[in-house]
Amino acid sequence: MDNVNLEVDIAGLKLKNPVITASGTFGFGKEYGEFYDISRLGAIVVKGLTLNPRLGNPPPRVAETPAGMINSVGLQNPGVDRFLEDELPGLLDKGVCVIANINGNTIEDYCRMMEKLDRSGVSAVELNLSCPNVKEGGMAFGVEPEMVCAATREVRTAGEKPLIVKLSPNVKDIVEIALAAQEGGADALSLINTLLVMDIDIKTRRPTLANIFGGLSGPAVKPVALRMVYQVCGAVGIPVIGMGGISDWRDAVQFLLAGARAVAVGTANFVNPYAPLEIIDGIERYLTETGFSSVNDIIGNISVTSGQ
Repeated sequence: MDNVNLEVDIAGLKLKNPVITASGTFGFGKEYGEFYDISRLGAIVVKGLTLNPRLGNPPPRVAETPAGMINSVGLQNPGVDRFLEDELPGLLDKGVCVIANINGNTIEDYCRMMEKLDRSGVSAVELNLSCPNVKEGGMAFGVEPEMVCAATREVRTAGEKPLIVKLSPNVKDIVEIALAAQEGGADALSLINTLLVMDIDIKTRRPTLANIFGGLSGPAVKPVALRMVYQVCGAVGIPVIGMGGISDWRDAVQFLLAGARAVAVGTANFVNPYAPLEIIDGIERYLTETGFSSVNDIIGNISVTSGQ
């Protein structure tokens, strides 16, 4: 397996392998760093940041489903300045590629965060226009192509770091939204974020989550995510990071075959903290066993015939 090349390029961002951890599921890497050397990952996307500290939504804000989980955490985080001061230096010391996920109530918030992060050691910025579990911002920007284009364009002008736009599945036409982000100047796309859902406690006859609605992640969303990634990869000319229910290396290979240049592992981290490393090893074995020398050889390498 020493001859297998796992390196990928995401808009000039060179990763040692295509496996990334998804925002909101890996914190700032401290807890997982107690299990393994996180520099083995292609990159980590840190917990979603806002301009100012945020307490998040009131509990209960997490619920299990038969094939995943629902969360309504609401972007609890220390704010971008505290992240830059307290969290980023330790991550950079570990030699890990860091992608910052940013969230805002206004386009001005996004731009101010981009300016701050552009002067830091993060490798790229993920612009979250798709969070379904906050009452303002997030999906307000991510569901209309005009707003997606405008928000992306403004943030793109605020800094030079590679800009990855994270897309919501809770839209009428995912391809239309992806093209709007590309038009606005996105260097890459990541999709999908969670599906907007709800759950009801039959004993109390009340919504399970205090916020009523939350975002569904885990294996249940994978077929939806795979379909959307395939559609978007066929329509845009920029790299795509695929995510949504990736639990093992087989899932990851499916997203790569669908056209994703990298994959992000989210909810699986809660079930198995070693999942990202097992996925890296599994992709490498798959390439060896199928006779491919580079992961780039399988990206988009799906055979689709008419009538399928």
